[in-house]
Amino acid sequence: MMSEETVLASKERHVTTWTLNLPGQRNPISDISVVERIEQLVAEANADIDTRVVIITGAGKGFSSGGNVKHMANREGLFAGRPHEQRNGYRNGIQRIPRAVYHCDVPVIAAVNGPAIGAGCDLALMADMRIASEEAVFAESFVKLGIIPGDGGAWLLPRAIGAARAAEMSFTGDAIDARTALDWGLVSQVVPSGSLMDEATRLAQRVASNPPHTLRMTKKLLREGQKMSMESLLELSAAMQPLAHHTRDHDEALNGFLDRRPTTYTGN
Repeated sequence: MMSEETVLASKERHVTTWTLNLPGQRNPISDISVVERIEQLVAEANADIDTRVVIITGAGKGFSSGGNVKHMANREGLFAGRPHEQRNGYRNGIQRIPRAVYHCDVPVIAAVNGPAIGAGCDLALMADMRIASEEAVFAESFVKLGIIPGDGGAWLLPRAIGAARAAEMSFTGDAIDARTALDWGLVSQVVPSGSLMDEATRLAQRVASNPPHTLRMTKKLLREGQKMSMESLLELSAAMQPLAHHTRDHDEALNGFLDRRPTTYTGN
């Protein structure tokens, strides 16, 4: 059963923050209550034009430990049953998270406050942008438990850091620290832990200062561009651009540029 307490949500100045809220368990995401809550939050963000950016972070000292290892050892939850039942457990459980976050219409920032392990590392990779505290570590550690990335990591990780480094992380299972993650392009900033949320919010506000419909369409183009030919993407861009041209926010942007004044966008 879904519980709103598993992932907290708060909103300020067009930025919604999702906080994984199981710090005593290092914020696992494999329990169905977390899966359903993340799906709910994505649906709410998609439906709310006033939400322009999402920040996802973890409560306590860790970002997310990924799968619930105790449940894995006890063969319960999505890890229960015979092979075909476990297959359905993954498909109807944790795999719903990458599907949901991938289809989040607004830009997503992961503020990685501590260890992001296994599926927790992959959750950070599901975001469009990632900022890490100096205490953050990242591990594609599935092989250490004798399993494979079951939540899309084999698709996400190479796109973030390239095939060779993704192979190194996946085949060794070894963790990398925040500075290595920065060097490898897994994150765009490393900041002191005390300023992580301030820096994530600062980035979010830079994004949120732009017209909301334009942000959503731009994200859609970036997503579709991963799998389309250039010609197809140009056609999609040509079809979407008139939608932007006919918004009041576009008029406001033009007038603000020409008048050299600050702009205010309403999502109209």
